[in-house]
Amino acid sequence: MIVANLDQIEQQAALTSSMRQALDFLRQAQGQELADGRIPIDGERVYALVQSYDTKTGDIIFEGHRRYIDFQYVVKGEEALEWAPAERAEIIRPYNEERDMWLGAVPAAQTTLVRLAAGQLAVLWPSDAHAPQRSATGAPAPVKKIVVKVAL
Repeated sequence: MIVANLDQIEQQAALTSSMRQALDFLRQAQGQELADGRIPIDGERVYALVQSYDTKTGDIIFEGHRRYIDFQYVVKGEEALEWAPAERAEIIRPYNEERDMWLGAVPAAQTTLVRLAAGQLAVLWPSDAHAPQRSATGAPAPVKKIVVKVAL
């Protein structure tokens, strides 16, 4: 996992052409009011999911992917994201190929909490179990986020 400000991410990792497409999209989206939903960028290889929601408290469910890297970019608000190595997750819902997702649980003592404010993103690979959309303050709060999916 990499966590950075959008304007600093290229200093943190070597990027593929598809990853550059994802970052270019996020830069172009800054300041725009995008409607929630799916936005194609490069067919099934790179696409964005624009999401508006209230952050969650309570049970923590981790997810993981096999075919895509997630670029999770907070546009407005702030959220917490729980992270752990995927091999630490106890699978509670097996991998669904159509959704490219499995769900699992990780003991709290084996996780890392990351706070993401507006303008920040987390880049998550299949080796990263993650529980996004968590409250950063202990109470639900509105967030607007763009998740760009980049095929491996």
